[in-house]
Amino acid sequence: MKVKFQPGNIAVSEGAIVAGLKFFAGYPITPVNEIFEYLSHELPKHGGIIYQAEDEIAAINAIIGASWTGVKAMTATSGPGYSLMAESIGYAVMVEAPIVVVYSMRAGPSTGVATGTGQGDVIQSKWSSHGHYELIVLAPNNVQECFDLTIEAFNLAESFRVPVIVLIDAVLSHMAEKYTWKSPKEVKLITRKKPKVPPEQYKPFKPDPEDLVPPMACYGEGYAVLAESLSHDERGYYDPSRETYAELIKRLTMKIVKNKHRIVMSETYMTSDADFLFIAFGSVSRVVHAIVRELRKKGVKAGLFRPITLWPLDDIKVKEAARSAKKIVVVEMNYGQLYREVLSILRNREVHLLPIITPDPPVIDDVYSAIGELL
Repeated sequence: MKVKFQPGNIAVSEGAIVAGLKFFAGYPITPVNEIFEYLSHELPKHGGIIYQAEDEIAAINAIIGASWTGVKAMTATSGPGYSLMAESIGYAVMVEAPIVVVYSMRAGPSTGVATGTGQGDVIQSKWSSHGHYELIVLAPNNVQECFDLTIEAFNLAESFRVPVIVLIDAVLSHMAEKYTWKSPKEVKLITRKKPKVPPEQYKPFKPDPEDLVPPMACYGEGYAVLAESLSHDERGYYDPSRETYAELIKRLTMKIVKNKHRIVMSETYMTSDADFLFIAFGSVSRVVHAIVRELRKKGVKAGLFRPITLWPLDDIKVKEAARSAKKIVVVEMNYGQLYREVLSILRNREVHLLPIITPDPPVIDDVYSAIGELL
């Protein structure tokens, strides 16, 4: 282990290298350019390849292709770039390609404030593509988690053959903090399951019954494999029939839902006796954490619930944290995206929204006066 002092973008890059990243494709965009630059220098030292694509569409399709050759692959982008990746996110879901996308939110819509921060992409991070599907979105709130959760993103992608999004923001991208770097021997690393049957018996999309995830043979390994974006059967052959389509979509959904207990992560702070429960994620949760401490000094029983997985959300822990609270307040830098999910979980409770609309890093003064009114 080593203690380092670096920005979130570099911690993400270091985490990816430790996780076994071997192919990075990207297109320059604020606020993640440092990831591209750092990996351009460092990844080749670890046997990896860097590819500057002509745009974000090419970048994500390149990492899907690389994943199908058997290597761990990643890209990094922000809102405008992720919008361009939308169709290929759906493709990665359909062909069950394990990939990681680092997504640093900035102020939008459109170009917005390119150097500003925001949290307006919570829903887009999951639902950018069309159709119904499940994927995983992790939301760090400090540089240590930028490192740790990038490693976990690769583990989850490999375990469930699904795109995993590391959702940070411009504050975390550029904020430098101490964090503990760990070597590959000091962390748990997971690689995808491989077939245990001979090539003539292998079906690329036949799942193991216990977790609904198919073992993945890759191109060049002696198996006949297909990466079909259309509705397909277990062999990977196009099949538009009602039965095949329904079973495919059910499995793509249930392999995440059924294994939710292995995926969800959250953190609570002083929630056991909280009269006022605040819910926040990412950089905003750091501000709310400080406010909870100040309110406790004043005799106000406040607490914080922080989701670490935004998709899927830890609904069981949300309900537990909110059980005795008299008021529940969601604080986020948008007009209510996480708030909508909390409402759907706490259906019989009154939940307040406290939107922080600014392209600047959130500070205590941005939220303290409004929280005072609610209290």
